[in-house]
Amino acid sequence: MKHGSLILEKKEYVYIKSMLNVSEHSEGHQVQKSLMKFAEELKTAIILDEEDMLDDVVRLNSTVTVASGDVWEKTIQIVKPTEKDLKNNKVSILTPIGIALFGYALNDVVHWEFPGGNKEVKILKVTQEVVGSENLNSLI
Repeated sequence: MKHGSLILEKKEYVYIKSMLNVSEHSEGHQVQKSLMKFAEELKTAIILDEEDMLDDVVRLNSTVTVASGDVWEKTIQIVKPTEKDLKNNKVSILTPIGIALFGYALNDVVHWEFPGGNKEVKILKVTQEVVGSENLNSLI
């Protein structure tokens, strides 16, 4: 892990923690396993103010290109569950891939159990969407 721990922005951390509490009773088995692993990783996460966030860290609204060896490469955007749109590659934070990547950084290799089994994915590119403060305030 490039930065030693997950890196999260403070308002996103609060949002994610509240989503985990709500989701623990409503998602399928695979998502539940991912949520539990993510909750464990959050215990050692580094929480930063917005102005201190690193540009190479996957967060809400980040567009991320990932690859699993030479098998596949995909570009997705990590979004709030209400904004998911698979046709436009917008993936909910509450999916196994969204949870797996969140808080990791460019060039990190993430080992995660996905619906198809354990996979290793490498983060090849992270692009941040410019988010207005009104969008961040809607997180809390």
